[in-house]
Amino acid sequence: MSTPQHPSPQAAPAWQGAPGPSYAAPVPVPGYTSPIPIVRTHLGHAVASEWTKIRSVRSTMWTLGVFVLLVVGIGLLAGAIVSANASEADLAGETALSFGFFGVLLGSMCIITLGVLTTASEYGTGMIRTTMVACPSRSRVLVAKAIVFFAVAFVVTLASSGFVAMVHVGMLGDARQPTGEEWLKATFGVSFYIALLGLLSLAVGSIIRHSAGAITIMIGVLLAPLVIAIFMFSSSLADLQQALFEYSIPNQLSIFYSSSLSDSGPSGWDPLWIALGLTTAVLGAAFALLEKRDV
Repeated sequence: MSTPQHPSPQAAPAWQGAPGPSYAAPVPVPGYTSPIPIVRTHLGHAVASEWTKIRSVRSTMWTLGVFVLLVVGIGLLAGAIVSANASEADLAGETALSFGFFGVLLGSMCIITLGVLTTASEYGTGMIRTTMVACPSRSRVLVAKAIVFFAVAFVVTLASSGFVAMVHVGMLGDARQPTGEEWLKATFGVSFYIALLGLLSLAVGSIIRHSAGAITIMIGVLLAPLVIAIFMFSSSLADLQQALFEYSIPNQLSIFYSSSLSDSGPSGWDPLWIALGLTTAVLGAAFALLEKRDV
């Protein structure tokens, strides 16, 4: 009886036993300097980047164009109507600057919209990821956006309101001539206030991260208190109605033109400090949330 034959083991192919390729570490070349400059980034780079963004986006030009059109167009129209129909007695208690209020109030909605779009639009398009890759410091990005937007809003508002003020002084000769402080409030003061209002919108846009939602909230903040107060007929709500009148944004804007809608409440430069405190608080919340959220 024959025993079963077991196949003899075959030798492994030559390629399996061959040693793998050896990789030697690159030897540095003495005296070599990379042609790519190494620059430590700072806030100035982020500001330059945000300036490029805000001036190259079509929405900025359209929004600011409509703002200037409203401030100058409505302001001059109001001045022309008053000049043609009001008598010297009617203008006795008004300054020549008072009628710039209407254009600035309507134009403030454009600044609100632009402030929201400065932050929220990047979340809507997804470009915020590219921004954060280019500048990993999130707080630096938000600071740069705030600086650029505030400067743009302030300069455009100052130029528009200053032009309207000068034309009104020449147009409304029967009105009381403004004092130096009234000039300062109707130009510098109102421009600072509008820029702060836009900065508040920028912070809300960063918190909400949705353009339509943030714009709706800010339009509500602008108009809702005054509209609600108008329709409060109950005597039990008289104190609340008065507070809404006094602290509504339209009333605070009118204070800069020496024509307050209410006989009590904020006066002088008070609206500016109120807006500064509120904007600082909301912007601080935006910074805190920006560091905790994913992009």
